[in-house]
Amino acid sequence: MPTDIQAPEILYGPLSPMLIVFAVATLGVIVEALAPAKNRRIIQVSLAVAGLLAALVAVGVEAHLGTSKLVAGDAVAVDGPTLFLQGVLAVLGILGVLLLAERGLDGSGGAVVARASSTPGSSEDLQLSETDAIQTEVFPLAMFSLGGMMLFPASNNLLLMFVALETLSFPLYLMAGLARRRRLLSQEAAVKYFLLGAFASAFFIYGVALLYGYAGSVDAGRIFDATGDAGNSDVLLYLGLAMLAVGLLFKIGAVPFQAWTPDVYQGSPTPVTAIMAACTKISAFGAVLRVFYVAVGRDQWDWRPMMWAIAIITMVVGAILAVTQTDVKRMLAYSSVAHTGFILVGVIAISPSGLSATLFYLATYGFTTMAAFAIVTLVRDSSGEATHLAQWTGLGRRSPLVAGVFAFLLFAFAGIPLTSGFMAKFAVFKAATAGGAGVLVVVGVVASAVTAFFYARVVVLMFFNEPAPDGPTVAIPSGLTAMTIALGLAVTVVLGVYPQPVLDLADRAALFIR
Repeated sequence: MPTDIQAPEILYGPLSPMLIVFAVATLGVIVEALAPAKNRRIIQVSLAVAGLLAALVAVGVEAHLGTSKLVAGDAVAVDGPTLFLQGVLAVLGILGVLLLAERGLDGSGGAVVARASSTPGSSEDLQLSETDAIQTEVFPLAMFSLGGMMLFPASNNLLLMFVALETLSFPLYLMAGLARRRRLLSQEAAVKYFLLGAFASAFFIYGVALLYGYAGSVDAGRIFDATGDAGNSDVLLYLGLAMLAVGLLFKIGAVPFQAWTPDVYQGSPTPVTAIMAACTKISAFGAVLRVFYVAVGRDQWDWRPMMWAIAIITMVVGAILAVTQTDVKRMLAYSSVAHTGFILVGVIAISPSGLSATLFYLATYGFTTMAAFAIVTLVRDSSGEATHLAQWTGLGRRSPLVAGVFAFLLFAFAGIPLTSGFMAKFAVFKAATAGGAGVLVVVGVVASAVTAFFYARVVVLMFFNEPAPDGPTVAIPSGLTAMTIALGLAVTVVLGVYPQPVLDLADRAALFIR
């Protein structure tokens, strides 16, 4: 047996953002076991927000030190893209926790079920839905998921990347089924997400096995070195990469692996949907960049045609199907699919400018998405959230402020000038043009025009139609939801008017280590 195997040296500083989040998640489990039930909510919320703020500070310290390094036996890469995405995830995670903590909308209990074990539709369930009780386990679940999201783009080892994938996914499967209202729809969403996610994970791990057979290692840098060896069998490389791509494309919601997106977005508690739509997509794209820029960056001429096709059909399918939707959350789900295609345009540029533009796009999209879903939680009727588009008719006359903010966020999604969405699309399209992907840019511009149509349809519905006499009301949020909306709106405005500091930050971060 070999005796020269040494334990990897662990540097806690570079790992500190993730370690803090996982430590807070573990403390949250202990709180659930030991703290009195009446005190758990405030303890869990305070603990989660404090932990994410500490993680954000740790990211800032590591970024200030400015040294990229491979740690934990070269399994974790702490470099510019990792720190940029971890910082964005920490801020968006705080906003997600604030939405989960909102208690002034659903019977003073919030969007999360009071007791997950109660039978949907039973008298107990109906009674609990009107109380201020909440399944407070949702907060440590969210923290475990956010920890996995921070680890996912930092994984320089494909086995560790799989562990991170499962760590971020399993809490989301559970959280998707915890809606206080429409619980059967929520549980159906959780089951669909779990089954399809497990199927995609199986593809991912099989792809890891094939790439190990090709390179003799699951480290991204070793795989990169192996792609330059003419003696290796490219069959294993292509099959392994294709299998790996299935798992990654499922997580970012790219066509043809987007089928879960509308059902899960619609059925999940809206704060959980916001975390999925913003944080999961950012994390998964970080992993996509790690694989395609680092592990197989040398073989770009082999995988780019596949990604071209996926980007085109994702933009087209997302834009067209969004037009047919009659539910706000499903519309935003297909909007998310279309934006996945736009972000892939930046990935395909396979250049420092493409990497920088993709990072910038992910940051802007995350804040706008979080604010948009926060607005969705405010429009309500007697059964809870009113998400059918017909119920939003005349909303601009009932609540001009809420409708105006939502309209501005939709303009940002559409890429209208003076919004962050315009600057993000301009950045990725410019990088793609410079990288020889002009055809993708043309398709992207056409798809953007189609998406602008269904966004404009919602704006017309809100401001140019009479409200129904018995239409939904707009709830007055607490400071938690108001803060989320305000910060998301502020970032959307500022990055549309003065994006250069964040663009410069993304430029400085756009360098992988292998």
